[in-house]
Amino acid sequence: MKTRFTVGLTGGIASGKSLVADRLASLGAAVVDTDVISREQTAAGMPALAEIARQFGADLIRADGTLDRAGLRGQVFSDPAARKRLEAILHPRIRKAAWERAGTTAGRYLVMVVPLLVETGFTDGIDRVLVIDAPRKLQIGRLRERDGVTRAQAMAILASQASRRQRRATADDVILNDGTRRRLIGKVDELHALYLRQAEVLAEH
Repeated sequence: MKTRFTVGLTGGIASGKSLVADRLASLGAAVVDTDVISREQTAAGMPALAEIARQFGADLIRADGTLDRAGLRGQVFSDPAARKRLEAILHPRIRKAAWERAGTTAGRYLVMVVPLLVETGFTDGIDRVLVIDAPRKLQIGRLRERDGVTRAQAMAILASQASRRQRRATADDVILNDGTRRRLIGKVDELHALYLRQAEVLAEH
């Protein structure tokens, strides 16, 4: 049963979620990253991997038992029906494992990092949604620099995710990450103070 104040941290790809999560963790928040959970759930020998092989082909499993992630992305990226089949396999497992992980973490409040929070409706148990927003042009530039993708590939990735407007519509708090790292950290620290107060209120009831 969830007893801690819980923040759902989300945002588009290359918006700065990891930096924000790392800062909140350094300030004492418990952080659970569903991207990490997802990779664990699709590691060699995990039940989800066998189901993926059944649904999408055994050739996606390499000789060493690991998942050909690029091959899987190639199958589901432009195929909404295939993506929904993959989500049906992974999302229930990720949610269950994420909340189990949360129960083993220490912190005044919990930050659940869910990149696809809007797309998947991962809101049960979330008290407040924090969206890290960034202009599309900046996201494309960061993606190209970080991942070495082309502009067209970066734009296709962004098109497959919720829009900035859709994310902001779900948000209780928004940080616009369009400036310096120092400015971003300052905004995070302000919200951390707010979340501590809200966590204290929840703990008193």
